[in-house]
Amino acid sequence: MMKRQNNNSNRAQRVASKVQTLVAEILRDNYADDKLVVGVSLVGAVAHGGLQFVRLFYYSRNDDIAAVQRRLEEITKTVRYELAARMNQKYVPDIRFEYDDTLDRAERIDSLLSKLDK
Repeated sequence: MMKRQNNNSNRAQRVASKVQTLVAEILRDNYADDKLVVGVSLVGAVAHGGLQFVRLFYYSRNDDIAAVQRRLEEITKTVRYELAARMNQKYVPDIRFEYDDTLDRAERIDSLLSKLDK
């Protein structure tokens, strides 16, 4: 029974990884002129709900993360349509974009640590 659960987990990770790669290509190919989207880098993906949706974690060089998030939400339907054309699966998961603030938090920690050194 444990092995079956592991296979589902591996499949979910494979699907999430595939979606991440394909969405990154779609953003690069179709939105190269979009100032908000061009600075987006997909840094991770997690499949949820029996592969019904995939959360895509991104980092952006743009300082206005709220504007980037709104733009990604605006284009999600179009990106998913293109994703369906590129995937070789019967069902295509819904996608959701979430900002990954790991680098921001790391910079804050480094800043605090450097202040302690002084």
